[in-house]
Amino acid sequence: MRSKFLTWRTWLTALTLLSLMGCAAVLSTQVEQRLDQQFGPEDPAKFDAPAKPLLAGQRQVMDYDRQIKPLLDKRCVVCHACYDAPCQLKLSSFEGLTRGANPSDIYANRLIAANPTRLYLDAQSNADWRSQGFFPVLNERESSLAANREAGVMHRLLALKQRAPQSSEPLLSEKDFDLSIDRKAQCPRIEQMDAYEAQHPQWGMPFGLPALSEPEHRVLSSWLAFGAPRSAPKPLPASELAQIEQWERLLNEDSLKSQLMSRYVYEHWFVGHLYFDEAKTAGAGNQPQHFYQLVRSATPPGEAIVPIATRRPYDDPGVARVYYRLRPHQESVINKTHLPLALNKARMARLKRWFLEPSYALNALPSYEVAVASNPFIAFRALPVESRHRFLLDEAQFIFAAFMKGPVCRGQVALNVINDYFWVFFTQPGIEVQSQDEDALAGSLETLRMPAEHESTAGLLSFRGYAKLEQQYLQRKSEFMNARFGAQSPVTLKTLWSGRQAGEQPNPNAALTAFRHFDSASVVQGLHGERPQTVLVLDFALFERIYYLLVSGFDIYGNIGHQLATRLYMDFLRMEGEFNFLALLPKASRQLVHDQWYRGASPAHIEQLSAMRAYFDQETGLRFKTDEPLPELFGLLRQHYAGLDDGQHRIDTAPLPAASKAQLQELSTLQGRAATLMPEVSYLWLQTSGSAGGQPFTLLRHSAHLNVASPFGEEKKRVPDEDRLQVLQGFVGAYPNALLRVESADLKRFVGAVSELKSESDYAGLMQRYGVRRTDPGFWPHSDQLLEKTSQRPIWEAGLFDYSRLENR
Repeated sequence: MRSKFLTWRTWLTALTLLSLMGCAAVLSTQVEQRLDQQFGPEDPAKFDAPAKPLLAGQRQVMDYDRQIKPLLDKRCVVCHACYDAPCQLKLSSFEGLTRGANPSDIYANRLIAANPTRLYLDAQSNADWRSQGFFPVLNERESSLAANREAGVMHRLLALKQRAPQSSEPLLSEKDFDLSIDRKAQCPRIEQMDAYEAQHPQWGMPFGLPALSEPEHRVLSSWLAFGAPRSAPKPLPASELAQIEQWERLLNEDSLKSQLMSRYVYEHWFVGHLYFDEAKTAGAGNQPQHFYQLVRSATPPGEAIVPIATRRPYDDPGVARVYYRLRPHQESVINKTHLPLALNKARMARLKRWFLEPSYALNALPSYEVAVASNPFIAFRALPVESRHRFLLDEAQFIFAAFMKGPVCRGQVALNVINDYFWVFFTQPGIEVQSQDEDALAGSLETLRMPAEHESTAGLLSFRGYAKLEQQYLQRKSEFMNARFGAQSPVTLKTLWSGRQAGEQPNPNAALTAFRHFDSASVVQGLHGERPQTVLVLDFALFERIYYLLVSGFDIYGNIGHQLATRLYMDFLRMEGEFNFLALLPKASRQLVHDQWYRGASPAHIEQLSAMRAYFDQETGLRFKTDEPLPELFGLLRQHYAGLDDGQHRIDTAPLPAASKAQLQELSTLQGRAATLMPEVSYLWLQTSGSAGGQPFTLLRHSAHLNVASPFGEEKKRVPDEDRLQVLQGFVGAYPNALLRVESADLKRFVGAVSELKSESDYAGLMQRYGVRRTDPGFWPHSDQLLEKTSQRPIWEAGLFDYSRLENR
């Protein structure tokens, strides 16, 4: 009887839901008909027309570039910018605003790859976007004050927030607000706004954050009411147009050498924000006025760019000749995807020296067949190996950051393949198998295949084949390594690229520190902290494979098989990098270090690790003085790379009194339960007593794990007693989980309070005293202060933060 009752109840629930859905559909249709009668039918092409000049009166109150865009950046883009912006509504550009919203999730466990929806690439008009499931948030009916207000989703959501401002209670009600990352998105069309406002009167915009101030709301709502006008974009400065012409000439020469070089450069720079550091374009603080993107176009320089939209940068362009063009980056700069790269005469000269001046045979360009194009060792086999290696090293932070800080807006999709905190080094060009004997690399081409050759619909069964290929590659590499680095020429610190070369400035890219967070990850120049959780040493083939696996070959719109195969393959590459590092240690100590890194690993992983462990069996050339070689090696590495970076993230370089620096250093040694209770990423604003100034710092919590050898059961592998806190000067991480504000005179008490955390109630007390929660009436002024500071920090810290991961605790 109970089973039958549940069955009938299930049917009744389903029928009720269907009935409600039917009623909702009827109501939506009725609302749409009413709006059509009042304001005419929707015109998807309304905002596709070129911008018209504003009237003098309009320019005074609603200039988009001077008044509206800065306001949108500070209040809206901080949640609506990345690929996973709520409802795919990207407010980081005018084109994103007019494109509108789409309820489909980009990050989903799909069996079949989804169609990409990349702004400026996968559609060229709002009418095209409507055919791909996007709906407007601006009024696309007749333009009148009444229509722009009543028929515009954005205007109504802003007005809803003004009618029901956020509660002044310290925490938002979990019953009323779901702030989890996987919450179901609410994406009301204009026809559904009446019902949305009735059901969710507290869900106005900005969602879960304080309302806009009355003056801010007046400016933005007036602009929307007048039809969201925009003046024509200003022309680029002549100094930059001249440099664009120079670079496009270099990248589009007719010779086969030039075409192959440009294809290689494009596949590594396509995610970058390129800028001219020699042009007089300084904007606010240290930031350039304009950034550019390197794109593939069907048209040559001098003509309008016609972008080639392919899923991956190496896919068949479908045209006889590809042209590489510099297109202005049209969106606001957000920290999460900001990958700056300077273009200048010196870089141009290096590209020529590496790829155009050497003598090498090239009779034809490689095909775009996926088995060729997805494997850079086949596609670019003709390019000198050492040149490719030096190209990667020249901006190693940029290349490495591309797969930690790039388009993957949800780090947990891929980042649990690495530890929370590790150092990265690189082998010296010209000393390993790939540089010393190109025939050895050529013999490994087939074994260097990667999951991306299955495009975006990889099956997990194919992964076993890649595991066998990796074993074959390691066997070939092992034979060379054991012969190359024997007793006569052992591995030493000279094996590593030092970043120093006679006649040139030291390159700070030689040593990097990486920080992995649940939502994203960051990489900075220099060695930070005392004891990283692991260390990677990347040779050329390893560095290139990681890039093509996680950047050029990774598709966020791909199916779950593609994503999981990518993650599993990265296990091999991480372990290979770790074993490269272990070669610097005495043979007798390697096993102990390795076992510490892989505590509790599954039998399958132990078998894989055992096979990898045997691939290098030579003694290190380093001489150790203690019976603890690992910490001694860390010390040697810090000495070896000392002075290479500018110290911008170190506490000791901050403009603070010695006592304040000592207190921050004490906080940066915190380990155990107190560290566990802290968020992963906290921005600490150290307020200078008696003034409006202050200094930003980042508090990072490094979560300890028994191992990261599997994407499953991460929480079961957590070791909270080994969690650590680290403090860095400036901003590290794109998604702050908490904002803290401390008076310099109160810093010692703050450090003591963090050190004594034992429970969630202790943390709540800490936030009550020092936190700027999402409910704080002063939240936006504090946010403005932080964002203003980013313009004064180095260019890698530039960009808007994303507040979608702020905690409610």
